[in-house]
Amino acid sequence: MSFTYKIKVLFSFVLIVLSSQMYSQNSKFKVTLDAGHGAHDYGAVYSGRIEKNIALAVVLKVGQILEKTKKIDVVYTRNTDVFIDLIERANIANRAKSDIFVSIHCNANKNTAADGTETYVMGLSKLASNLEVAKKENSVITKEKDYKQKYDGFDPNSPESLLGFTLMQEEFLDNSIILASKIEEQFGKLGKKLRHGGVKQERFMVLHKAYMPRVLVEMGFVSNPVEGDLLNSEEGQDELAEAIANAIMSYRNEFFGDGDLEIKELKPSKRIVNKLVKDTASQEKSKEILTIPEIKKIEPKKEISALSLIYKVQIGVSVKKVALEPKNFKGLDPITMDSYKSSFIYMYGETSDYEMAKQMLKEAKSKGYNSAFLIAFKNGEKISIQEALKL
Repeated sequence: MSFTYKIKVLFSFVLIVLSSQMYSQNSKFKVTLDAGHGAHDYGAVYSGRIEKNIALAVVLKVGQILEKTKKIDVVYTRNTDVFIDLIERANIANRAKSDIFVSIHCNANKNTAADGTETYVMGLSKLASNLEVAKKENSVITKEKDYKQKYDGFDPNSPESLLGFTLMQEEFLDNSIILASKIEEQFGKLGKKLRHGGVKQERFMVLHKAYMPRVLVEMGFVSNPVEGDLLNSEEGQDELAEAIANAIMSYRNEFFGDGDLEIKELKPSKRIVNKLVKDTASQEKSKEILTIPEIKKIEPKKEISALSLIYKVQIGVSVKKVALEPKNFKGLDPITMDSYKSSFIYMYGETSDYEMAKQMLKEAKSKGYNSAFLIAFKNGEKISIQEALKL
């Protein structure tokens, strides 16, 4: 055996090992966790309760929980007290090709009685209260150098600037709402008040530029003495981290198609329960808010035919129209296409069986479509996965 041949064999072996390692890394569900604010940007500050510190503490705890599963890769926009531009936070997630982006914050209000959690997805809400939250979080850009040039004249305090936002990557909206709902559902299991129904839509710069399902979590009000102290405590941060991590694992179990992770059952905090018992009206309101249905993986009813309920795997969106041939989609077949505005949506496979759909999703990801996710149709109309599973 010649020396040159030995070198070729060794080189080929190294390539195989590196490829297998890259595949094992890419095959994991990837989450980008974003701790709001940082360094000279303190966020909301009330009576020694500092938003940037609370957000970072919770993010690190969420990351620890997720990393322990060995099946989730965690990317941090910051894991120390540093300042990161809003667009760079989104770009970190984009470069990592993360499956989801979760930005974590605390709320605040001049009315110190205001309390409760809320989770936002990208959207064009008309509610004045939502607009104030968006202006508060977007105002971070004024702390960045040359922000007027970087953001092309964007003014975080101007409603006109906010109205200029477009809902980019709209194909991720349904999944963003599902992720946000899961987070609010987990908060509710802790006994927390879900403010005005929990899940909302608004125009956040940090969400605007992230091209994946993404949410912004307001964990509660640091301005509220009771809730603020809980947010600032080790106990409160542990509970919040467990709730957010549970929601992320539940989302992964539903959409990633690579075996279910065991989710820890949450128990209401005694401190929160005592607070709610004192306010019967608030307690009843919280119960009414918790209308998010529990997802149960069941077989479709017999009367639902394969043609009326189907699952597909959305593998991408492009402004180019591509011939629906396997060679153009890394060997995946069959491929279907739908148009949305000036874009084309490409989908792989078609089945009425949810477990089979998860296998198709796994196959698409193994081919390199890391941002692929499941979608469902009933009688040709797109519905959420949650609706499909109820059928």
